[in-house]
Amino acid sequence: MANGQWYPPEWPERIRALADGTLTPVAPRRAATVMLLKDTGSAPVVHMLRRRASMAFAGGAYAYPGGGVDPRDDDRHVRWAGPTRAWWASRLDVDEDAAQAIVCAAVRETYEEAGVLLAGPTPDTVVGDTTGDDWEADRAALVARELSFAEFLDRRGLVLRSDLLGAWTRWITPEFEPRRYDTWFFVAALPQGQRTRNASTEADRTVWIRPAEAVAGYERGELLMMPPTLATLRQIGAYASAAEALAAAAGRDLTPVLARARLEGGELVLSWPGHDEFTKHIPTGGASA
Repeated sequence: MANGQWYPPEWPERIRALADGTLTPVAPRRAATVMLLKDTGSAPVVHMLRRRASMAFAGGAYAYPGGGVDPRDDDRHVRWAGPTRAWWASRLDVDEDAAQAIVCAAVRETYEEAGVLLAGPTPDTVVGDTTGDDWEADRAALVARELSFAEFLDRRGLVLRSDLLGAWTRWITPEFEPRRYDTWFFVAALPQGQRTRNASTEADRTVWIRPAEAVAGYERGELLMMPPTLATLRQIGAYASAAEALAAAAGRDLTPVLARARLEGGELVLSWPGHDEFTKHIPTGGASA
């Protein structure tokens, strides 16, 4: 492996099955992930976690806090601040219920996996330290799905701060994958007074790292990553502060990126539109390039 591209050994076989019509794609599940940034002088650092090697999806790969939408994330009782649900629906190109669910999932998953909460007592404030035992009890209840996010916010007297998020990009898991996600990537700044921690049972390590350093680790084959993770690291690495990245999010194109597989000259070619560096040529004999 010349770099750290996450590339499951079963992909060639599944791609061939898709090409010859014996594999029916599963419907992707909506998901959200957050690139949490913190300013450190000359350039911001991003919070990343390493997925446990035992995980069925992307085991051992570095990623951002995130996960699938909970069926209750579209509960209209969610206390809401920032751009309206209609605004988010237009931005994310979905209906209002789906827009709320995606934004809610982004905030909820960031709290569940990193202990960082993008919410406050009022529409222009944000909570401070969230590491006490009472906070941990609520976080654990959210993870166990014993408590919905709407119930959590109501119990705490908090409103979700959707204005603290910037929608960055959207990637859909390839059609030949057995587990598929339609994932919206967001960017956010670490709120003052809060700190991250490895609160996820799915991760065995967390780091704050400069995007350029993470990319260098990938290129040396030391950090394993999926294509959207590497692509977004390259993109956010161009900004000198979290505020700059957030401001840039407003103009980002959210057209979904979906891998394509085709048969060409005796080999299968796997490509991600607009991201040529991830193209894979797979000989039909079975070995991967």
